[in-house]
Amino acid sequence: CARPFERLQFVRGTENFFMDLAYGSKEIYKLRDMIHEYNLKHIKMWLETDVDGIFMMDDWGTQNNLLISPHHWRKFLKPLYQEYCDLIHEHHKYVFFHSDGYIEEVYDDVIEIGVDAMNSQLFCMNIEKLAQKYQGKITFWGEIDRRLLLFGHVNKITEAVHRARQALDDPKGGVMAQCEWGKNNPRENIEAVFNAWNKPFEEIKV
Repeated sequence: CARPFERLQFVRGTENFFMDLAYGSKEIYKLRDMIHEYNLKHIKMWLETDVDGIFMMDDWGTQNNLLISPHHWRKFLKPLYQEYCDLIHEHHKYVFFHSDGYIEEVYDDVIEIGVDAMNSQLFCMNIEKLAQKYQGKITFWGEIDRRLLLFGHVNKITEAVHRARQALDDPKGGVMAQCEWGKNNPRENIEAVFNAWNKPFEEIKV
């Protein structure tokens, strides 16, 4: 649904957009607001249906850092996401969000604005640290490291899933399974992911 950060890059080009943001040009704020108004209309359209939740996405990070500073993220983007989440919750629906990359620096903000389930690349970050700080405050929507899924041994894949579950899972819930694969991923690796996710919580171990 709404993805203002990426849409601005599509419209302006990534380099131009980052320069606009760095210099604080009035025009980039005007363009942001135009895209925001469109996104609100789009969300409102879905809120009139019987869906249980609204899915949004914006890729904020590289494999080791945010694409923009936390300051710029909070000033330029956070108010938009806050309005989307408030609107969705007013209609008693859940907010699902996706972002690739290392986004640990804004996880507090993600929880503050009201995201219910966050799909992020957990293996870019410190999973145990995320669990210690945020377990019980948000539902983690995990995924396996895609390089591991493509090139790893079944045992290593099982260990990775068990690590995520030991840190984030709970008998009452707390993490959702995900495995995003392509045609080149070995079938046995995909099966290993789901076999590990489907084990009873009490049986998992690294």
